[in-house]
Amino acid sequence: MTTEPVLIAGEWRESDTTGTFQAENPATKEALAPVFPVSSWLDCDQALEAAAAAFVEMQDLDVAQIAEFLERFATLIEENSDDLVSLAHAETGLPVSPRLADVELPRTTGQLRQAAAAARSQNWTQPVIDSANNIRSCYGSIGPVCVFGPNNFPFAFGSASGGDFAAAIAAGNPVIAKANSSHPGTTKRFAELALEAAQATDVPNSIVQLIYRSNHDIGQQMITDQRVGATGYTGARGAGLALKKAADGAGKPIYLELSSVNPVVFLSAVLEEKGEELAKEFSGSCLMGTGQFCTNPGMVVLIQSDEAEKFIDTVASEFENAATGTLLSSSVERSLHESHGVLVGAGAEVCCGTGDGKENPGYCVANTLLRVDGETFLRDPETMQTEAFGNSSLIVVADSLEQVQQILKTLEGNLTGSIYSATSGDDDEAYRVIAPILRKKVGRLLNDKMPTGVAVSPAMNHGGPYPATGHPGFTAVGIPGSLLRFAMLQSYDNVRPERLPAILRDGYQGSAQRLIDGVWT
Repeated sequence: MTTEPVLIAGEWRESDTTGTFQAENPATKEALAPVFPVSSWLDCDQALEAAAAAFVEMQDLDVAQIAEFLERFATLIEENSDDLVSLAHAETGLPVSPRLADVELPRTTGQLRQAAAAARSQNWTQPVIDSANNIRSCYGSIGPVCVFGPNNFPFAFGSASGGDFAAAIAAGNPVIAKANSSHPGTTKRFAELALEAAQATDVPNSIVQLIYRSNHDIGQQMITDQRVGATGYTGARGAGLALKKAADGAGKPIYLELSSVNPVVFLSAVLEEKGEELAKEFSGSCLMGTGQFCTNPGMVVLIQSDEAEKFIDTVASEFENAATGTLLSSSVERSLHESHGVLVGAGAEVCCGTGDGKENPGYCVANTLLRVDGETFLRDPETMQTEAFGNSSLIVVADSLEQVQQILKTLEGNLTGSIYSATSGDDDEAYRVIAPILRKKVGRLLNDKMPTGVAVSPAMNHGGPYPATGHPGFTAVGIPGSLLRFAMLQSYDNVRPERLPAILRDGYQGSAQRLIDGVWT
């Protein structure tokens, strides 16, 4: 059987396969025509060898060339946007507009151009010069980066196009992209355009390699190989933790985005002030994209009251009346049903949903709202924080502000946490009590705002304490900060000036700030 080629050493070549697979259209449950290979270790070994050679070549590139590659790639994506959107729509079921064409694709090209600007300016390198001791340091490239992309963002987090890709390249590293099995054709098209951009800008053609799938053992062998500098992974917790265990054992950096329930706290006075409005705002956020966002608000915490009950009733009504969206795959559908079973088994009550979606021929689950009282939650908080990835949320009804504090103290690490409070100031004391607890549990703290949107801003933190990510000190979104995941701190002691990186030499004319003898210049 003929399979799609892999990209290794700057050329599309036949894979050394151990099996094959096909993507599905989740809206129709039909297999899509292209057949993709499951790669053997030989494919991965050859990709690693080519990436290692490309890394050496990239050390001699002017940073402007790397920036030009990223900018050219962004332009090619825009010139081929219709093709990319059509492919992604078929493989993921995500809407053409506004999701893919109007939101995710512009975000992707914007990230690439921001990364190009960071590469050109070198503002991510954080140069420090100690003239008295003639010691100088800055961040520099770490080596080939393996990128594992998720199923839910085929563009903006894609392994051959997304934020990890852009950050790794801008930091001076080649990428070995491992496609997500949900959208291999989309990833292949991005890799084709990346190769075209490489050829047009005279960077090493091996700056990007593409493997579609391998077995778990080979994947772990690849990220622990001595030729790898670091790995970026976005996806399910189980697979991510297996990769982390392997990488940690080999002393290799790995940056994970795993799972997050993103708690939202509604304080009492704000529900009295505008409970119905907030119920609709929350419902829209929770059901957006069929809830398949890593920042989806999967848990609500509020205090028992008549207004709280009205809020719950309104949310349930909104969920029941909203259309049932398409899930990304059969595995997402199966996992969502399983998560609901776990939560109900632990004591959650069904307000609406849990069954099959209505009037949707694709993979789907009915919009589901669960509730649990605070005492039941606290009996088994670990199980109650089971992530239900999709169009679903759990409302935790506490009996007091004190119990809200107890609930928040049991939370695992999350990407985000939100607190809604009244404009009258009547919730201010409650906020003062709970905000410090939630602050330590999340990477991004929001006020009076749903967490779903993730702006590509230098101030953004798309990270958080474990198990939301593998390390709380880094972000997957936000340039230049995201580049530091794929960099190493490099110190130069008494090194001759002509041998130093340009940014550490006296008389440097670039735009990046430098810390020279304790003074930023």
